[in-house]
Amino acid sequence: MVDILAAPRRKTDASLRTLLAISTAHWVSHFHLMVLPMLFPFLKEQLGVGYIELGFALTVFAVVSGLTQAPTGYLADRIGARKILLAGLTLGGAALIMLGLHLSYASLIASAVLLGLANSVYHPADYAILSAHMDEARMGRAFSIHTFAGFLGGAVAPAIVAALVAMTGGHGALIVSGAIGIAVALLLPAVGIPDASSADHAVDGAPSRQSVITPTILLLTAFFMLLGLSTSGIGNFGVVALMSGYAISFSAANVALTALLGFSAVGVLAGGFLADRTHRHGQLAAACFALNAGIVLVIAVVNLPPVLLTMAMATAGFLGGVIAPSRDMLVRDAAPPGAAGRAFGIVSTGFNFSGIISPLLFGWIMDHEVPYLVFGVSAMFMAFTVALALITDDGSRPSAEKSDGRVLHP
Repeated sequence: MVDILAAPRRKTDASLRTLLAISTAHWVSHFHLMVLPMLFPFLKEQLGVGYIELGFALTVFAVVSGLTQAPTGYLADRIGARKILLAGLTLGGAALIMLGLHLSYASLIASAVLLGLANSVYHPADYAILSAHMDEARMGRAFSIHTFAGFLGGAVAPAIVAALVAMTGGHGALIVSGAIGIAVALLLPAVGIPDASSADHAVDGAPSRQSVITPTILLLTAFFMLLGLSTSGIGNFGVVALMSGYAISFSAANVALTALLGFSAVGVLAGGFLADRTHRHGQLAAACFALNAGIVLVIAVVNLPPVLLTMAMATAGFLGGVIAPSRDMLVRDAAPPGAAGRAFGIVSTGFNFSGIISPLLFGWIMDHEVPYLVFGVSAMFMAFTVALALITDDGSRPSAEKSDGRVLHP
């Protein structure tokens, strides 16, 4: 009896270790995303450049990450997601350490290129490993914890970077931030994270060659782009839009944005439980975003008092967070056997495209002094997102079914 019970317990412990390890890597990815922006005042003073030059570094990062996301997904499926993940952590860490040791504008651009390449690793590699090794009945919750860890990395980055600057200076903050990535790269093999590749789904000894570029994957790429466009405008320009167009004070606008971001993280965790209790992930995402679009449209056309504005933003954030695990389950369900890395690599380019387009679009809106359109255009993108979510969810394959057709849990 002891032996019968020991095997499932060992499997559960291994799954938990894998989830915590991969979530830690995702924490690092979002932490590294925030290091350069948090050090902009230091970099501006040390390099003698303007914010346009510093912003260009972020554009370089977004372009490189967008162009390399899909190829990295193919590489993860071919040689193994674990190798790719460890390489990304090491590369991102080395990029920041390099910049801290040799600070120049050329080094900043080179660091942005390397950080963009490192960032392309996380979604394909993380989701490939989680898809292959998490308990099928808890896959939505595993995805939600992974996403929450990323949110947390971004949320605590300002405080950590500020503390590092106070203790070690700007150069030291860059070096220590980079060392965190390398330390996690050394930690993951020590805890024994498993691998995932197309070879795990080999047929007669040969990996599956089924094409991953399907109509559903292409629609999901557009879905991810619209999702990014619908949320990034409010995240990046919401405070200035509320201040200039709605006579909201700086502190009240920041409280409202903080409520949106904080409740997004709570919504992600709640969304994991919902994703595990439905096969219709597209319908769940569409319902949440339809409500979200209505709330954001109200914010656009009604000058709400600060308390109601904060409540509306918190509700919008919660609903936006709820769909994240279902969003990821849609991609997993659409991926051919052994192609999770490629599928997530391709669809994640949608986020990168939105990261390139969004600052230009919403910056143009603010330059033309129509701040209400920050929320109105976001609501429009949400409506398009609802339509694509319904199209991509045909209900043909429930999430309780593995991509090889083998039902693990009812």
